[in-house]
Amino acid sequence: MMIKILFVLLCLNTSLVFSYPSHWWGPTHSETPIPEWEILPEEGVFEESVILSKRNELGILSNFSATPFLLDGSRFASVEGFWQSLKYPEGKKDLRYGDDLLPFSRKEVEQMVGFEAKKAGSHASRLMKKHGVDWVSYQGKKMIYRERSKGLHYKLIFQAMKKKLMQNKKVREVLSKTKSLKLLPDHKTSPNDPPAWKYYQIWMQQRDNILNNI
Repeated sequence: MMIKILFVLLCLNTSLVFSYPSHWWGPTHSETPIPEWEILPEEGVFEESVILSKRNELGILSNFSATPFLLDGSRFASVEGFWQSLKYPEGKKDLRYGDDLLPFSRKEVEQMVGFEAKKAGSHASRLMKKHGVDWVSYQGKKMIYRERSKGLHYKLIFQAMKKKLMQNKKVREVLSKTKSLKLLPDHKTSPNDPPAWKYYQIWMQQRDNILNNI
């Protein structure tokens, strides 16, 4: 009888069996077609690696999530909004795209989240390509956008993610719950992606810093 009771308890409470929430690994139930870019939760290895999927609470670690933060006295609605705003001119004297106009101001993009911010950045990316602009800017300082080393752009994004972490309690809670799991992106990537783009690796370093009280 005791064995049966223990078995029932284990079935009712997976936290007694596993170190992590089992739904982090799916299965995915979707009534709409899966986007071509998406990597589903079940692609992770159970209790070894996990996809930072927007389909569950791990999505708060995505750059797309609405997790506002302050950096250098300015408020940004998301890391994605901050990231994409760097492609936008900083003022009337910033003529990186000549007479070509963008659909939004830099300030407007700073307050965007998710795919709205991504779409705004895509407009700027097309002008970057057209005008041969390989840099973005922050507070008047230019930095190479697709930099292969951990240079100025990487350090800026790292700092923005750190601010998001320290200023959003839920972000800290979710990241801490991943413990020693290997974090993986929920979208297709390339081996040639710059280090600043590998947000999942940055989160693992941020997690290590928390554990080591850095």
